[in-house]
Amino acid sequence: MSETPEHRLKRLSMRSMRRGIKEMDIILMRYSEARLAQMDAAQLDAYEALLEENDQDLYQWVSGQRPAPDALRGLIDDIAATACNR
Repeated sequence: MSETPEHRLKRLSMRSMRRGIKEMDIILMRYSEARLAQMDAAQLDAYEALLEENDQDLYQWVSGQRPAPDALRGLIDDIAATACNR
């Protein structure tokens, strides 16, 4: 049985809130609330892959401490702009 779109959004939202470090919980929770419902399947796939990344790396990319990998740069920039009010 395949996952319904509603279940996938709920699952990704929960994964966004339960990261491991509080800073990323807050950042990704804000982003997921603002963006997930409007994403198409390919964008959700990219976001789900991003959630597999290490929190320390994600935080450094989103905060601008280190440049994000090219493949993730657009999504990281959107997260920073959306969740961090840039």
